[in-house]
Order: sequence, then C-alpha cells, then structure tokens
Amino acid sequence: MKGINITITVLIASAFFGYLFAFIAGLCRLSNNIVLRKFTGFYVEIFRGTSLIVQLFWLYYAIPILFGIDLGSDWWAGVIAIALNYGAYMSEIVRGSILSVAKGQSEAATALNMSRFQRMRLVIFPQAVRMMLPEFGNYLIQMLKATSLVSLIGLHDILYYGDILRSSNLSQAPIVYLLVLVFYFILALPLIFLTRKMESISKKGVAS
Repeated sequence: MKGINITITVLIASAFFGYLFAFIAGLCRLSNNIVLRKFTGFYVEIFRGTSLIVQLFWLYYAIPILFGIDLGSDWWAGVIAIALNYGAYMSEIVRGSILSVAKGQSEAATALNMSRFQRMRLVIFPQAVRMMLPEFGNYLIQMLKATSLVSLIGLHDILYYGDILRSSNLSQAPIVYLLVLVFYFILALPLIFLTRKMESISKKGVAS
C-alpha cells in the first residue's frame, strides 16, 4: 500500500503529458511546415524505436552528465520518460485518426468558406477524437504497467516495496509477486471499464 501513491501520481502525470505530446506531435506531423514535420518525425521514430528502459536511464543518468540538465527528481525523470515514449506512439493515432475523417467533411467545410483552422477545430478534429478514444484507453492501461519501471531508478512504487519484501524473505517471493500482480490488476480495472466506455462512445454518431 505504501507504493500506491507513487504509482498513481506517476500514471496521472505521465498520461497528461503523454496525451499532450501526442496531440502536439500528431498535429505537427500534418503541418505544411517541413521543419516541424521532420523534427516531430524524428522524435516519433527515436522513441518508438528504442527501449523505454533505456530512455528512462538516459533521462535519469546520462542527460544530467552529458548536458548538465537536471530534471529535479527521479519522479520527473520517470514521468517524462513514460510520457515521451507513449506520446510518440499515440501521436500516430492522432495523425491517423485525423487523416481517416472522410474527405467530404473537409470539402463541405471548405464550401462553407471555413478557414483551415476552423475546418480542423469544428469539423475534422471532433470526429477524429472519437476515433482516438479506444486506443487512448488501451495506452492508458499500458502506461499503468509501465510505471513499474520507475522502481529501477529508486522510486518507491508498488514494485519497489514488493522487491523489499521479497528480499527479506526469499521463500515468500511467489506470494509477494502474486500480490503485486493483484495490486496492478485492481488499479487497471477502472481503466479497463473506461476503455470499454470510450469504445462505445466512439461508435456513436461518427459522420461518414
């Protein structure tokens, strides 16, 4: 129970920044500005193509030494690593969902003399968000499971305390790790129900 606070706070912060990075990167990849497209494309490929554990270690150990950038705490290092990693994956969901909106919707908005920003804000984006919801819910569950990695940089989360209990009595290792699994499953249950709700919302009223 001592580790639940860290697990939940890391999840909430990672989800907030992860979704923020996803929307920013996804929209930038659709920009007419080639510099923005190339830069965000580089970010997405780097963070999708490398291990989250390695990214976590880079942020916590390597970057402060190489560049003198101190993230302030191991908590922030864990949050930013998870957010950047999953933000890269979810940015493709944002980009793909926007491109999946029927072309006729954009043409109709153009016929109504809407600007590109108005077309995106009023017509395309609301429909695209509904398509994003199910996958966003799935990635929220993935981020919950990824929070267990922060114990590797010393954060006192659920797995950290599980390891302490296991180290004090090796014969109890199966029971300890079973309890850790149960804790994560209980935390995931509301997210599973939320994802199902998102799926039902995404199926309603999408224009085609």
